Amino acid sequence: MQRRSFLAGTAALAGASLVGSPLAFGQGKLETSKVAIAVGGKNLFYYLPLTIAERRNFFKDEGLEVEISDFAGGSQALKAAVGGSADVVSGAFEHTLLLQAKNQYFREFVLQGRAPQIVLAVSKKTMANYTSIADLKGKKIGVTAPGSSTSIMASFVLAKAGLTAKDVSFIGVGAGAGAIAALQSGQIDALANLDPVMTKLERSGEIRVVSDARTLNDTHTVFGGNMPAGCLYASQAFISKNPNTTQALANAMVRALKWLQTATGTELINTVPESYLLGDRALYLDSWQHVKEAMSPDGLMPADGPATSLKTLQAFDDTVKGKPIDLSKSWTNDFVKKALTTVKA
Repeated sequence: MQRRSFLAGTAALAGASLVGSPLAFGQGKLETSKVAIAVGGKNLFYYLPLTIAERRNFFKDEGLEVEISDFAGGSQALKAAVGGSADVVSGAFEHTLLLQAKNQYFREFVLQGRAPQIVLAVSKKTMANYTSIADLKGKKIGVTAPGSSTSIMASFVLAKAGLTAKDVSFIGVGAGAGAIAALQSGQIDALANLDPVMTKLERSGEIRVVSDARTLNDTHTVFGGNMPAGCLYASQAFISKNPNTTQALANAMVRALKWLQTATGTELINTVPESYLLGDRALYLDSWQHVKEAMSPDGLMPADGPATSLKTLQAFDDTVKGKPIDLSKSWTNDFVKKALTTVKA
């Protein structure tokens, strides 16, 4: 796959879609039916809508052949798109802003999460005497991958306490059993990760939560406003070249989000791969209750979300400080609005 050029521009939009039949493309013929999606930590609830769209054949219903590549963290998934091996990323919205700061234009076109769901916790084993964020100075913090949304959240919490990323060591531990093992073995002193990993560690009494962004109220407390989380984003070049394919992707994801609003625990368990459950179905369902509110009910970006994300990055990341970031080029609700007129759960 050739490396793509990243050009700013306006996404060309097409007509309404018809969902439910693999060949019902009211939005127009797909420019390409094969789409490569990169994701970092697919088993996490952060990306659950992507798994639902895949496992319940919503992508196939749109005529899409989606190949999903799973990486250890969102920053690695981003690199796949920049390098040209992926067309679309299921990742954190703030990555579109970091890319724009480097003159690479990517745009979010359907939101998966309206709260980051990320939890920062300290190990009761290695930090039994923890009293404040300042105690993290000189410590090792596990994140899914350096540069991922988990390290962004941790960096922001550190910045609010007067610390920088240079005051700690970020260690990539992934988003599953590896993260749990790193905490339990004492390889790390703190962990920024997501459910079901964090609920499992909470229930076993091995961590103390110090910052939590699993609910809307907690997210507002941490970030000061609506903080967009997981989304589908692609280069502006891809969107402009493939508006009908982009619409089909949005249709499938909106359908997945609607399905999640009414799905029972049994339906959810029967849909996701067994490996997602970490060997404990009750734990998975308990974790789901923690984060269900964080899922976007409709895929729409909240009006103040992009500004909150930028403000968060500017608090600690020199990449975006002083850079003229044009938020309007980082997201669009156009595809989702079109999907909402036709998509049924």
